[in-house]
Amino acid sequence: MGADAETALVEEVVVTPANMNDGKAGPGALPPDPGDVFADSAYRGQHFCDAVRAKGGKPRIAATAMWGHDEAETLARLDAWNRPIHRIRARIEKIFGTWKRSYGLRRMRWRGIAKASTQVLLTAIAYNLKRTFNVIGQKTQLPRPA
Repeated sequence: MGADAETALVEEVVVTPANMNDGKAGPGALPPDPGDVFADSAYRGQHFCDAVRAKGGKPRIAATAMWGHDEAETLARLDAWNRPIHRIRARIEKIFGTWKRSYGLRRMRWRGIAKASTQVLLTAIAYNLKRTFNVIGQKTQLPRPA
């Protein structure tokens, strides 16, 4: 899934079979001008990073391990690298959680990739409609007088 980092609106969705690696499916969810692309370590492969760079983006992939001589220094570098990535990824993971909790995507209703895609796309549309009203509401609220 590709989502806007500021509004959390879903922009791209790619539904794949369960036996397909995330890194191979990821390029299909990239928008035309992706900017910084935040992802978890499943997308660390060269295939995905090359696809991001080809579209003019910068891959910001979470690291799960780093090598170094001093353990404390290595852990500090790992934390410094992942901290900004985790802040953005938390917004995306929240969308998945909302879909599972509120829109019934704990299980797929139908079998087959085409029908599953339909269910996910309808869920994305419903989520975006509700999220749009929340974003518009936040922007139009007037500040309260002090």
